[in-house]
Amino acid sequence: MTDHHVTRRGILGAGVALTALQGPAAIAGSPTPAGAPEPQGATMPVGVTVNGERHELTLDPRVTLLDMLRDHLGLTGTKKGCDHGQCGACTVLVDGVRRNSCLNLAVACEGREIVTIEGLGHEQALHPMQAAFVKHDGFQCGYCTPGQICSAVGMLAEIRNGQPSAVTANLTATAMPLAEEEIRERMSGNICRCAAYPNIVAAILEASGMEAG
Repeated sequence: MTDHHVTRRGILGAGVALTALQGPAAIAGSPTPAGAPEPQGATMPVGVTVNGERHELTLDPRVTLLDMLRDHLGLTGTKKGCDHGQCGACTVLVDGVRRNSCLNLAVACEGREIVTIEGLGHEQALHPMQAAFVKHDGFQCGYCTPGQICSAVGMLAEIRNGQPSAVTANLTATAMPLAEEEIRERMSGNICRCAAYPNIVAAILEASGMEAG
C-alpha cells in the first residue's frame, strides 16, 4: 500500500530542491532568463537650487537628498550619520525649513531652494551661527557640526515665526523667549556624541543676540 501522507518537512524539502535546480534567478524572484541583460532602473529629471546655484540633474527616483548633495554635487559638508533620520548630522535647510536630508527624496525637492553648510558662509565671511560655534567651542570631533549649525539656523527661524515647541508655556504668544530649555528641546533631534551640548547652547544664545548665562 502506498503511503500518501504529506508532511510539512517534506514540502519544505521539495521547495528547497526545486529552487536549487532553478538557480539564482529563482532565489531573487526574478523572471529574467539566464544570460539576459538586467532591466535598467528609471530616472527622472530634477531641478533644484542649492546654495544659490541652479542644478539640473537626472536621478534615480530613489536617491535621497543627502546622496544627491554628496555624490552628485560634491557637497560633502552635509554628513551621513545614521542614514535613518535619528542623529541630525545631515540637516539642511529646504526653503528655509530644517530637514533631515537622508529622509527626503531628491525628486521631492524639485524647484526647492536648498542651503547646506557650505552655503551659510565661508572662511572669510562666516555666518553668525558658525562664528558663535567657533567662539564657544561648540564642537569636538566636528562630524555633527554642519547639521547642528543648519538646525540651529532653522530653529531660530521657527522662533521668529512664533512656532511653539513641546516646552513653550504660552502657545499663542507672538514673541517667545529663547531660554536654554527651549533650545535644548528644539535641538534634541541633533545628537552630539562628543556631548558638547552646553557649548552648543551658549553658541546659539549668542548667535541669537542674547548673552549666555
